[in-house]
Amino acid sequence: MKNRSLVLSAALVCAATLVGCGLVPGGSSRSTVDIWLMKDSVSDEFLERFTTEYEKQHPSVDLKVTFQEWTGIGKKVMAALESDDAPEVIEVGNTQVAQYAESDALRDLTLESVRDLGSEDWLPGLAEPGSINGSQYGIPWYAANRVVIYNKDLFAQAGITEPPEDRDEWLEISEKLDGPGSQGIYLSGQDWYTLAGFVWEEGGQLAVEQGGNWEGALHSKAALRGMDFYKRLQSHGNGPKDADEVTPPQADVFAKGDVAQIIAVPSAAPLIEKANPALKGKLGFFPVPGRTAEAPGAVFIGGSDLIVPENARERSAGVEVVKALASEEWQTELALTMNYVPNKTTLAGVIEGSEGTAAMAAGAAKGRATPNSPQWAAVEADNPIKPYMTAVLQGQDPARAARAASDRITAALLP
Repeated sequence: MKNRSLVLSAALVCAATLVGCGLVPGGSSRSTVDIWLMKDSVSDEFLERFTTEYEKQHPSVDLKVTFQEWTGIGKKVMAALESDDAPEVIEVGNTQVAQYAESDALRDLTLESVRDLGSEDWLPGLAEPGSINGSQYGIPWYAANRVVIYNKDLFAQAGITEPPEDRDEWLEISEKLDGPGSQGIYLSGQDWYTLAGFVWEEGGQLAVEQGGNWEGALHSKAALRGMDFYKRLQSHGNGPKDADEVTPPQADVFAKGDVAQIIAVPSAAPLIEKANPALKGKLGFFPVPGRTAEAPGAVFIGGSDLIVPENARERSAGVEVVKALASEEWQTELALTMNYVPNKTTLAGVIEGSEGTAAMAAGAAKGRATPNSPQWAAVEADNPIKPYMTAVLQGQDPARAARAASDRITAALLP
């Protein structure tokens, strides 16, 4: 598919103190700030509102926004970072920052993070992947994470009037909901992002850094407890043990009307209602429960950070655009427009009117990201966590299967 390129003639005047704005004493000049955003990350309406407001405040830079496909984006970004004509601002997945920072081609944005953007309130799952060796290279932009989507009718038929407060209660109601003609929960056997949350909730890790090297950690006692919980929960439905959540798409399975719960991002709800209009208005949402009622459970948090290439021609102007996009004003606009979780825990209240997004924001406070290794993409490319999960669900010894998966993770994370 072709990338869409939207050139927005926006006004942006570079302050005389900014480096790289191309100002000539006694004259005027214009700059072009190239921005790469991922396809569908924002709507045209949001982008137009942002540009209009930005024009009023900064009279002389053109914003050139190009929408990129996720497929193949890693190689494209690396090529741009190695070129002498990189875009000024690039949206990247929060777990990709370490890979790009390893190239020493990103602008260090630590000062702006602390001085201008209130980094102390950022969601850890967005901020931590962007921080390498104490320096902030990725600025958190937006987040999304899994919640429990449930069928209100099936809950009511089972006499369940409130969502569970902790994991033990979650297991109890899932067992109660599971019966002839219905599934308590549809959970595929290889939904490793959901497993990661259970592992973190138990205090375990997917991998740990030891003396500068990364090692797989699925064989730890805490990580094994996370897998054991996954197995018990998965047993209260008919999810396939040897497939992930897109094989078949779990939203399609839920749309049939006989599944009480799935674990998914709230954006799955419109897909469910489109597939089965009879479910419209009958879907509920709650955060993934934790071990106690005091807080939701840990979850994998996905989303995007913004980076500024060191070799961009107008990088200081690019930094100003990043600061605006990550500001509280535009975080609020983005959350309300796109139903994202804003980058700060202090902004969670702006989306309380949306049940699904509010549940997502509650869980995001304990959101985590994958290990902050530049080589983590190699783990996901030939993911050993998936067959490990299937092995355990099919009755193999968990400790032995976990050790084999940890060894494969360690090998993939070698620099």
